[in-house]
Amino acid sequence: MLDKPVETGGKKIFETPLYPYRQSPDQKPDAKAHHPVVIIGAGPIGLTAAIDLAQMDIPVVVLDENDKVSWGSRAICFAKRPLEILDRLGCGDPMVDKGVVWNVGKVFFDDRQVYDFNLLPEKGHKRPAFINLQQYYFELYLVERVFELQRQGKPIELRGGNKLVSVKEKDNGVNLSIDTPDGPYRMDCDWLIACDGAGSPVRAMMGLDFVGRVFEDNFLIADVVMDADFPTERWFWFDPPFNRGQSALLHKQPDGVWRIDLQLGWNIDKEKEKQPENVIPRLKAMLGDDVKFELEWVSIYTFQCRRMEKFRHGHVIFAGDAAHQVSPFGARGANSGVQDTDNLCWKLKLVMDGLAPDSLLESYDVERIHGADENIMNSSRSTDFITPKSEISRIFRDAALDLSERYDFARPLVNSGRLSVPCVYDGSPLNGPDLLTDAPARTRPGAPCPDAPLGKDFLLGRLGGKFQLLAIDTEVPDRIEDGGIAAEALRISAADDPSGDLAARYLGAAKSAVYLLRPDQHVAARWPSYDEAAVKAALRTATGRA
Repeated sequence: MLDKPVETGGKKIFETPLYPYRQSPDQKPDAKAHHPVVIIGAGPIGLTAAIDLAQMDIPVVVLDENDKVSWGSRAICFAKRPLEILDRLGCGDPMVDKGVVWNVGKVFFDDRQVYDFNLLPEKGHKRPAFINLQQYYFELYLVERVFELQRQGKPIELRGGNKLVSVKEKDNGVNLSIDTPDGPYRMDCDWLIACDGAGSPVRAMMGLDFVGRVFEDNFLIADVVMDADFPTERWFWFDPPFNRGQSALLHKQPDGVWRIDLQLGWNIDKEKEKQPENVIPRLKAMLGDDVKFELEWVSIYTFQCRRMEKFRHGHVIFAGDAAHQVSPFGARGANSGVQDTDNLCWKLKLVMDGLAPDSLLESYDVERIHGADENIMNSSRSTDFITPKSEISRIFRDAALDLSERYDFARPLVNSGRLSVPCVYDGSPLNGPDLLTDAPARTRPGAPCPDAPLGKDFLLGRLGGKFQLLAIDTEVPDRIEDGGIAAEALRISAADDPSGDLAARYLGAAKSAVYLLRPDQHVAARWPSYDEAAVKAALRTATGRA
């Protein structure tokens, strides 16, 4: 629980211990500490996993050597799909209410705008394409949700000042050694979820590493406080007058904070470039001498596009940056990590309850490695376009930019960071049949459910963290069960949405449809009408029991 209210704005957020160290009963000399699930890391990914598990009544303990939210130049762009997941976790509203909502981006080449784009041109969605929100706010609202769940009696514990020092796998579980201000203690757990970031101590303790590419370009990140009249849009420059031969990015955040990225090149003195006397002239060249600003944070980063070969290692499962890393172009880091936990937690619940085989967790590897590879591919392509590695590549890039100002066909060739979109699990072993003829491809098996209006509500708000039968203009039973796993019916009519968005996204040319939806709101299978045997078979497939 918070000892006192946290003031938003300024340094109060990240100076306040939100979950200070307190001795736990596990530290008593005669304690035989055992927990069903332990999560290492109280960042965005660890907290979302913990909240999801606690909402399913799975006891979970989160360990972190810190006791407060993160500070520094971390994630700020949160995409539509993670926001929809956060709605299911009960903390989407404060994120969006505080965040800076945006859908439009602009691309500049030299001193001119070449085109703009809208990431959510269609209507009928509850959430925007993106919000910008400092990671310390993101973590704050997740921690507040943890405390809210504790007040409701949910089995979730957040331990600050607890540093993991060793991991030892054993039969059907994991043994942990933890250090605290009061000395070390040990605990066992059935499952360990490593959400401990890019430098993951768990990964190092287990002797595991990444495969992939490491990039040599250096980028300056500056979070500055200023009163500016730039619109709430994503602005990206190629070869601007204020940073010749390089790139630049401008994003608005809450509280008058702006994120500025400036490409610096390869062989630089990083410590020298971070000094205010070198940063401020760069920013003035970009913003103009008359714009007043204060530096809130400055750092220089390089990046990697790499991942672990496997995310699951026995009873240890990796998620977020601990499992995969990408460049920041495209906002794929935290967004993909939230989707990791969304994919994992319902599967872990079924396995722990004995309703699905342990092999169901192998589909976490299959699906989220597919997602990581997609992110790495897009992120690598963005980086290669932004930072050409040869003169021929630069000539091609500049020609594409010149043509994009006048010709639509050239705009898909421009890559200023393909922005995060949800992964479609094509080819997943959990996918069932697709027998809905002439239906939209966007709602095929493996795809996440797109939102759609339902009267004054929205479809995704009616979908919970469970299997469901979505019946559109056709009849299905209230509930169907197979092997102790049930799918509950949600009956709706395309007439419930006069705009036609629901029909366009889920029916296409079909007159009716039945969708089997997974707890993570991905489509498992679809048919034109209800068939009990077919639905039960698809339910077995979707839970790894086929």
